Amino acid sequence: MTENVVVLGAGYAGAGAINKLQSELGGSAQLTWIADVDYHLVLHESHRVIRDPSVRSDITFPIDDIADPSTRFIRDEVTGLDVDEQVVELADGDDVEYDYVMVGLGTQTAYYGIPGLDEHSLTLKSLDDALEIHDAISDASQDATRGDPAQVVIGGAGLSGIQTAGEIAEFRDNHRAPIDIHLVEALEEIFPGNDPEVQQALRDLLEDAGVQIHTDDPITEANEDVIEFDEGEPLEHDVLVWTGGITGRDAMDDVDLENEHNRVNTEANFQTSDERVFAIGDSAIVDQGDQPAPPTAQAAWQAAEVVGENISRAIENRPLKTWEFKDKGTVISVGDKAVAHDVMMLPVDTFGGIPAKNLKKMIAARWIADITSWNEARKSWSSL
Repeated sequence: MTENVVVLGAGYAGAGAINKLQSELGGSAQLTWIADVDYHLVLHESHRVIRDPSVRSDITFPIDDIADPSTRFIRDEVTGLDVDEQVVELADGDDVEYDYVMVGLGTQTAYYGIPGLDEHSLTLKSLDDALEIHDAISDASQDATRGDPAQVVIGGAGLSGIQTAGEIAEFRDNHRAPIDIHLVEALEEIFPGNDPEVQQALRDLLEDAGVQIHTDDPITEANEDVIEFDEGEPLEHDVLVWTGGITGRDAMDDVDLENEHNRVNTEANFQTSDERVFAIGDSAIVDQGDQPAPPTAQAAWQAAEVVGENISRAIENRPLKTWEFKDKGTVISVGDKAVAHDVMMLPVDTFGGIPAKNLKKMIAARWIADITSWNEARKSWSSL
């Protein structure tokens, strides 16, 4: 009997898993791909769209460029997963039956119960989000003057917040727009939990770009035009972008699987508390001993290679492979500049300049080539 294998999500986890499963299964199973968009977005480059919306054509790739003709694609929103009946529940279409399912739905923004933050902030979790931020800063800058510049505040100074601040600074400079940019972080330093050397390198680039950095003071409330802090003075804003945290998707809310805040717990082989359900990427908390795998694109790329093989092994009743995350380093852009840190097999801990910028481009190009072709990667190079 032909097995039905279903993959949920078109992010790094979903696209990577589809790519691997197509080669592993070789037509021996019915493969179905379900996502709420009909393209894959290179999410870690989505901040580029804030500066220039035309970039979107170079960082989005139609499902047809990734899926084989034999792979069935359904564009719909996943609303639930019934593990007893083995069906995926959809917003508009009929339930989809599965024998094995791979959850790669990603996450949504966490607001940590801060009053008003959900209502008054923009987020950066999708292409539409990036376009909305672009439009908001464009409108705000048109209404501003040099004497009364638009106030743009980014809450959360992790990777996404830093890169967002950098792109808004480039937009400001390219358009000579009257904009003040504030990057707000509740903890003591930007890029929390990382090496002080890379933290300082990023701080230097941000300050050189005219970004005002506020640390060690959490936001306690957000209103339509001002945010309140635990200790500091209120900060007015015309545009507020929140990048401060993640939580699982609502679709996983009532699913009968072990989870934490709707992110599914898995073993190091990506199998959940139900042996027919696998999960990777931001949707999952993958056991790696002392610390789970990080919710990063890098981890999702690596995991996708193994989960595809493991689902094939499960179908054939073979032992599953155990995955171990290998941190190959971090590269973060600040506008047209970048900082690289702890890159595998390089003798320098932290570096910037053209080498860091080109390394970040190459990482994105390699991913695009893996899921489409090197020709597509070359076309996208100037936008990365």
